[in-house]
Amino acid sequence: MNTCPAELNFASHLAALNAPRAAKLAYVDDTRQLTYGELAERVARMAGALRQLGLRREERVLLLMQDTVDWPVAFLGALHAGVVPVAVNTLLTAEDYAYILSHSRVRAALVSDALLPVLQTALTQSPGEVEHLIVSQAQAPLPAGAHDLDALLAAAPLAPAVRTLSDEIAFWLYSSGSTGKPKGVVHTHGNLWHTAELYAKPVLGIREDDVAFSAAKLFFAYGLGNGLTFPLSVGATVVLMAERPTPQAVFLRLIRHRPTVFYGVPTLYASMLAAPDLPPRAQVAMRVCTSAGEALPRDIGERFSRHFGCEILDGIGSTEMLHIFISNRAGQLRYGTTGKPVPGYEVQLRDDNGAPVAAGAIGDLYIKGPSAALMYWNNRDKTRQCFLGDWLKSGDKYVCDDDGYYTYAGRSDDMIKVSGQYVSPVEVENILVQHEAVLEAAVIGVPDHDGLVKTKAYVVLRPGFAPDAQTGAELQRYVKQHLAPFKYPRQIDFTDELPKTATGKIQRFRLRQLEQAAL
Repeated sequence: MNTCPAELNFASHLAALNAPRAAKLAYVDDTRQLTYGELAERVARMAGALRQLGLRREERVLLLMQDTVDWPVAFLGALHAGVVPVAVNTLLTAEDYAYILSHSRVRAALVSDALLPVLQTALTQSPGEVEHLIVSQAQAPLPAGAHDLDALLAAAPLAPAVRTLSDEIAFWLYSSGSTGKPKGVVHTHGNLWHTAELYAKPVLGIREDDVAFSAAKLFFAYGLGNGLTFPLSVGATVVLMAERPTPQAVFLRLIRHRPTVFYGVPTLYASMLAAPDLPPRAQVAMRVCTSAGEALPRDIGERFSRHFGCEILDGIGSTEMLHIFISNRAGQLRYGTTGKPVPGYEVQLRDDNGAPVAAGAIGDLYIKGPSAALMYWNNRDKTRQCFLGDWLKSGDKYVCDDDGYYTYAGRSDDMIKVSGQYVSPVEVENILVQHEAVLEAAVIGVPDHDGLVKTKAYVVLRPGFAPDAQTGAELQRYVKQHLAPFKYPRQIDFTDELPKTATGKIQRFRLRQLEQAAL
């Protein structure tokens, strides 16, 4: 394995790697494309534009952007300048963005035109945080003082790359916390390098002649590796899609661009297989697929492989570790398992006291590897709970069989992972009980008919309200109005009381036991 250089600016590292292939297509989105030469120029101009706006090294800039060619330009341009991009989920509420603006103290914000209204609302709730607003693909007159990204780049100089260390803070990603508040996960330049060298090249086997397409968006740790770090580290071509990854939107790109590497999540794979317009094998060119975010059910993997003739390499990663650290490998795949540790990472299963568990027993998953984040920003307690010396406590339960394959056994806490995104039951419960009809609520994760986890709420109604389908639908609409849409409960059961401890705490595990008994 190569050794990560002590001095590393990942943006200039990629530019140097791809200088010989300047004419090759790097990115294609719904309306535009960039060659590697054009990408390098726009990245240098992005760095120059940030400098002209007065942003200094180590200061932060928000990236609230859809997946277009402007996203990698903005992200790499910030790295090139020594500025720290803070990439955020495009599906959050104005309240979430207001918190992130205040927490991260970004000086500038890059935003896609379609997302400008929600950011403007957030800015009114967090005044004075953002000094510069830059709009990508502006379709209407800009707010006073805002900049059009294309115009800004056209007038910017080509800035030289800042010399940074591999251990230097490069970027942040936000991960949901158990309280529902997002956590700022701080990563280095070297972490990007390690995920490419340890997973992308030897395990995934991505190559220069590949065309890569990720349904997971670039603001996710998973999507960032899929659509930027990995393909650009080998000179591959990347297909980007701004819209939501419905089966039909994915099918369109699979047929039109014929990507050879496809990155999905279990929910999407299940939806693709159930779609009436599922394309035949002859219309696509996938040679390998990956899955992460939640455990891939065996049946979905097997049916997908039978239909398309290509394997899905299921794995587990995290925002804190940046990408996949346990994975299945081509030719050694076992659907229903997460695979084996990626070389370069160590994995341990421990009991509640931190001691190794016996063979075949379920334990808490701990990971040790070079791509681990530095910390959670301004969250010392949570950092101490999760970052334990060289080891990271993942919050997942796993079991390892005699052949060394790891199988997911659930979350260590009450957090629920839906379509690869964490949902805090407390956050959803707090919204439900604000509705006039609700006395108490408890939220858990339950598997659907495909074995994928969805949220379910148990609700105790106030007197005078009917426990019927109309009330359930109203509560679902209410949650959608106050939280990001993926957090709403897919099922609602009405009950007379919730199981509680002697001190009045809701026992969600008893509800999960009821669900398991009913299966």
